[in-house]
Amino acid sequence: MGKLFGTDGIRGIANRDPITTEIALKLGRAAIRFCERKGLRPTIVIGRDTRESGEMLEHSLVSGVLSAGGEAFRIGEIPTPGVAFLTKELGGGAGIVISASHNPHEYNGFKVFSHEGFKLSNDEETEIEDLILSEVTHPPNKDSGKAGFIGDAWKRYVYFLKKTLPGNRPLRNMKIVIDCANGATWKAGPALFKDLGARIETLFADPDGENINLNCGSQYTETLRKKVLETGFDLGLAFDGDGDRLIAVDEKGQVLTGDQVLIICAKMLKDKGLLKNKLVVSTVMSNMGLQFALNNLGIEHSSSPVGDRYVMEKMRAKGAVLGGEDSGHIIFLDHHTTGDGLISALQLLTAIKFFEQPLSGLATLMTIFPQTLINVPVKIKPDISSVPELGSVIKNVEQKMGKRGRVLVRYSGTETVLRVMVEGEKEEDVERFAGNIAEVVRRNLG
Repeated sequence: MGKLFGTDGIRGIANRDPITTEIALKLGRAAIRFCERKGLRPTIVIGRDTRESGEMLEHSLVSGVLSAGGEAFRIGEIPTPGVAFLTKELGGGAGIVISASHNPHEYNGFKVFSHEGFKLSNDEETEIEDLILSEVTHPPNKDSGKAGFIGDAWKRYVYFLKKTLPGNRPLRNMKIVIDCANGATWKAGPALFKDLGARIETLFADPDGENINLNCGSQYTETLRKKVLETGFDLGLAFDGDGDRLIAVDEKGQVLTGDQVLIICAKMLKDKGLLKNKLVVSTVMSNMGLQFALNNLGIEHSSSPVGDRYVMEKMRAKGAVLGGEDSGHIIFLDHHTTGDGLISALQLLTAIKFFEQPLSGLATLMTIFPQTLINVPVKIKPDISSVPELGSVIKNVEQKMGKRGRVLVRYSGTETVLRVMVEGEKEEDVERFAGNIAEVVRRNLG
């Protein structure tokens, strides 16, 4: 990671460095320089979620693009994967999303997509970062560019999503509660499921700029759970603020993890003969139960670093068409170039119809190992191996757990926290071990 880019773009509190109008302006210019260097069309497709700071940052970003002589296509409030799709569809040299995903409304950020709709590599992000930080050496062009607004962009995206399923109204007779997190799916989500024939109840689709992710969406499913039980519907679907994550709730009100959705879809694709190389990619944060479940189904498994961008890189390198994260980022490479919560939802619904089972039954494909994750605020981020007491306690816990458990300690790429994850067979042991490690972190780094 560099000075600006973390594991998923540039992120922070809006109007504080680095999420400022000044950085947005420089990013717009840098994106055009980047396109020119690559021989790409100097056109940037720009979308955003529903945060109140989005318009402020969008105006500066567009100004940067225009001052560098480029063209900006503004596409308004739209899910992150919609920007990825439209960047390729409209022939843009790059796409930029103004969003902070599942974070509270005071946060915002920038995610950059290539002209093909993929997230940028580390090297490409470093190149753009260098252009931003050395912007003084790249003065604006004398001739300014132009900007346009595509008002029906979200409808084009919905049409694309509908084409990923065969047949006419393939979701008819399905009853679904959807939680749009007062975020970017607030228009596309309800329209999509209605058009495909489902009966829906919609929650949290009234954004006001401040209520995005506020006690709703993929991070807070309690209201969704209650609504599913109250209505007797087949399931509930929760998206995050920018619409690239999916968390599902079964008809009994039980919350499924991203790993559980992944195993259900993996089995469906394998049974249909569509799981290329019989391989699934997930990150090192996936539950141990996922690998056991994949082994039971005769499916190979490959791990990547944390971040859906790294999942995608491993998928492309290994020839996989399915991968994802326990957080709910799931990639169906036969359908899209990035994780897409709405596509994930469509594939999960397809699996329910394919297996002719309720979601609660399909959830039993995977046994979840008890896992505790503690986010410890830190003041500094030294190499973990350089902190002797921390290394010692981690080694001690690993020895006690053996092959039936694991420890993962890593810094967040977007926050000043160290994530301590412990997983094993006994919940009480997992919680105790995680607490021991977290205390050492607080003592040394907090």
